[in-house]
Amino acid sequence: MKTKLNELLEFPCSFTYKIMGEAKPELVDEVVGVVQKHAPGDYTPTIKPSSKGNYHSISITINATHIDQVETLYKELGDIDIVRMVL
Repeated sequence: MKTKLNELLEFPCSFTYKIMGEAKPELVDEVVGVVQKHAPGDYTPTIKPSSKGNYHSISITINATHIDQVETLYKELGDIDIVRMVL
């Protein structure tokens, strides 16, 4: 049984993205910049380094207003060159 994301969410709602990318200083700024374009707000992402320090995991929560916003952010966050995965 396939369930679509929009069937599981009731908008508006809090929605957390987890972004894994290379441990470069610009990673957080690029992630927040993309999020600001689609969900303006004041964000304080949580950053956790990998065990070897090569990657960072960033968690950022937005107030999602519709499914198109959620899906667009998945795509645009994934399009950042130094991002390896978006959950």
